Amino acid sequence: MKILMLVPFLPINQMSGGQTRWYHLIKYLSKNHQITVMSLIRGDRDKETAYLPEIKKYCDKIMVFDRPKSPWTLRNLLLTLVTFNPLVVIRNFSMDEKRAIKKELDENKYDLIHAETFYVMPHIPKTKVPTVLVEPTIEFSVYKHYVDSEVPFFLKPIYLFDVIKLKYWEKRYWWQADRLFAVSSEDREVMKKEIPGKNIGIIPNGVDVSYFEEKKMAKKSPPRILYHGDYKWMQNVEAVNILIKDIWPKVKKELSDVKLWVSGRSVPPQILELAKKDKDIVISESLKDNRDAFKAASVLVTPIMSPGGTRLKVLEAMASDLPVVSTPIGVAGLDIKKGKHALVSSDFDELAKMTVKVLTNQELAKSLAKNGKEFVAENFDWQSIVKKLERVYSDLLTRKNK
Repeated sequence: MKILMLVPFLPINQMSGGQTRWYHLIKYLSKNHQITVMSLIRGDRDKETAYLPEIKKYCDKIMVFDRPKSPWTLRNLLLTLVTFNPLVVIRNFSMDEKRAIKKELDENKYDLIHAETFYVMPHIPKTKVPTVLVEPTIEFSVYKHYVDSEVPFFLKPIYLFDVIKLKYWEKRYWWQADRLFAVSSEDREVMKKEIPGKNIGIIPNGVDVSYFEEKKMAKKSPPRILYHGDYKWMQNVEAVNILIKDIWPKVKKELSDVKLWVSGRSVPPQILELAKKDKDIVISESLKDNRDAFKAASVLVTPIMSPGGTRLKVLEAMASDLPVVSTPIGVAGLDIKKGKHALVSSDFDELAKMTVKVLTNQELAKSLAKNGKEFVAENFDWQSIVKKLERVYSDLLTRKNK
């Protein structure tokens, strides 16, 4: 098949979340299909385009388009205020990309369009080419959680109006897609309530277990508690703040010889400031190989409280033989067995106790690591996930051609 794949950011293997997901989907789909990718540039153009040679190996064609580095441009704010478009749609829209997609569809015969995230959909012109939309996270749920928990009360009405707009457009594009998918059963249930009658499937996230098995590393000494993520996502910023302020002090009280390791991309200034005040907090920004974190840490702690998201950090930790301690939201959609594949609690005191337990009980740590790795190998292998996606493609085209 000839597939036009639209993603909001460049597919990059060494990033967390959606970018890793898109990389692996394209990598394995390319074995049997011709893939054209169109993507926005998320941040620094020179830095991001350095990754293009890697993804080009799997694409017939890839085209990238700029968007403002900051969402808070005067243009974006004015359009948000005077139109019914939410900020996330305005910020991630490129007229150049819209023109390029129209030209590509006019000049080439594509079997289908695969869109990842609803806010790439405004770029698609009117077309008879069927569209598959996968929603890696439910944006209005994430944004509403942020408004409820972080925004001052006197600003809430302004932000909540943007939530209303976001929900309207998200649901509109869900209806518009020929086939619609969530990445977890929890997200699918939310979507079914919002758009009853629409057939919604699940294309989960995955992990390349063999890739994580390739690298052998010794654990850091003293032991390190890891949080890994892309901090441009508010879920990660909230979670790492909880870890540093509500869980880490309780762990330190029980264990003096341990470090907290915050790794990933775009670590926010407030986290860097907190780390300056505590010599036992280690920051590693933009590691070249994320296996260096997962393999060298002693436990991954993910106190995620915001809904949505891809949970890839949990899958990658498990593939790396790294025990996981998490909130229920942090492992939502993975169908793990609590106590067997990970230790799970919504109580911060309990999460601290669980972390101490993993660090002091070698048998428990080994059991969690072994069970977690077997679990992801059996249920979240990328090759089996892509085979499921290919069946979706074939079914969609069969029904279209009847």
